[in-house]
Amino acid sequence: MFTGIIEEVGKVERIVRGGKSLQLAVAAKKVLSDVQLGDSISVNGVCLTVTAFTKTHFSADVMPETFKSTSLAALTPGSSVNLERAMAANGRFGGHFVSGHVDGVGHIISKKHEENALYITISFPEQLSRYLLYKGSIALDGTSLTLFGVSDNDLTVSLIPHTRDETVLALKGIGDPVNIECDMLAKYVGNMLEKKEMPRKGITMDLLKENGYL
Repeated sequence: MFTGIIEEVGKVERIVRGGKSLQLAVAAKKVLSDVQLGDSISVNGVCLTVTAFTKTHFSADVMPETFKSTSLAALTPGSSVNLERAMAANGRFGGHFVSGHVDGVGHIISKKHEENALYITISFPEQLSRYLLYKGSIALDGTSLTLFGVSDNDLTVSLIPHTRDETVLALKGIGDPVNIECDMLAKYVGNMLEKKEMPRKGITMDLLKENGYL
């Protein structure tokens, strides 16, 4: 489990490519301060397991399902990546619940500066639209952000200067891929409603009480 608050930007040192898999070596500093074999580290929003490490880098395997369903296959040596260690139980919780399980890959459509904000518009797969809510939470490349615009085909977020300078999203260009993870609560509610036969009048107070939401 992660918070979406990026701890540092690492750099891909080495990639060993299989047909549908990867072995990554990522240069880092902060996330290595207490690393152990088997630890989870979010790499551009993808939860990976540390398989080896030194004082300057860690290694992780990317399995075929992750290769197919995330943007990690597009990485090259020298690529910058967002890094976050798994959430600690004894610290402040500054973002939102992020699992590191990517729901889909979008692509940057536009970038626009306005005062101290950078607005980025990103396309998304159609099946994710039911989980996207104006002013709701979303994780893009593992970064916890607020949705400031949602249409049928794209979403817009705004980066404050700190997020712009301390994550990889602002470094990306038009057409570049972005890992998308929708809000966890929205996915659970959506799944529950999908499996339960809904009355014609839709969501009611009684329905929410019956399913433990009130």
